[in-house]
Amino acid sequence: MNDITEAPVASPANNNLARAAQILERLQGEIARAVVGQQDAIELTLIALLAGGHVLVEGVPGLGKTLLVRALAKTFGGSFARIQFTPDLMPSDVTGHALYELKSQEFKIRKGPVFTHLLLADEINRASAKTQAALLEVMQENQVTIEGQSFPLPRPFMVLATQNPIEQEGTYPLPEAQLDRFLLKIVIDYPAESDERALLSLVTQGRVGDVLDVESLATLVTPETVQGLQRLAAATRIEDRVRDYAVAIVRSTRQWPGVSVGAGPRGGIALLRAARVAALMEQRDFVTPDDVKRLAIPALRHRLVLSPELEMEGLDSADVLRQILEQVQAPRL
Repeated sequence: MNDITEAPVASPANNNLARAAQILERLQGEIARAVVGQQDAIELTLIALLAGGHVLVEGVPGLGKTLLVRALAKTFGGSFARIQFTPDLMPSDVTGHALYELKSQEFKIRKGPVFTHLLLADEINRASAKTQAALLEVMQENQVTIEGQSFPLPRPFMVLATQNPIEQEGTYPLPEAQLDRFLLKIVIDYPAESDERALLSLVTQGRVGDVLDVESLATLVTPETVQGLQRLAAATRIEDRVRDYAVAIVRSTRQWPGVSVGAGPRGGIALLRAARVAALMEQRDFVTPDDVKRLAIPALRHRLVLSPELEMEGLDSADVLRQILEQVQAPRL
């Protein structure tokens, strides 16, 4: 580690902003050494982490979703756990359970894999609704209740849930209440041709198999540093006009033709939380309308339910949000 590991204080001082922006730039660069060609996904994942939120990652297999989480954990020295969600997975397999020990003749709490900094919920929509619901308290309260006793989770804590957009057989769609708890939805697409060439070169040079490891990545910061960055992002100023702009975008989703269910208030909160981190990355202590506009699609697309007519036209929620962003006028600062 080096001298950038000292956590910045929650103050909008210019030296703190410069140091925070430097840390975030180095984190992105280090993760990109392993996760080739997914710069947007890396940036959005970091934004969610510093905003104290969770992300839903959608993409076909083999695009580096698991690698992204492992690389992020390595760069800040955090713990990492992966749960493969299946139809027979039970809630206690996620959160933990009380186990009676004959030797001591008392119940012992056995904590589940959720007690970690980064939790990868792989193919979350393959588990039953009951098991999916086990994550609701975890994602909202950052704690787990076992046998009436509450246990706090490590800080920082983030759930990264993945789902495959093309395989729907044997899946259980995530309910709106759970989708609403994800700060951002990240869509990982195929890499550009140049990135794919670089990826193939990286994987096939002196390696056995096709797995990229993260052991060569540097640990740049600590979990305490991440918490310091979270506090610094939370101190970022949001003017009333920028807040009103976010509200106008969210409210437009409820009135837009062809949208059956629009984004709720939690969508606006998520949008502004993410925009604060985007401002921090740009070394600013204030949010601009451009920050809000840039984060609107990842913050809101999973919160809309479209009518069958729009879906038959081949439109998705991102297309609708682009139309809304064209119609809602951004304020001038």
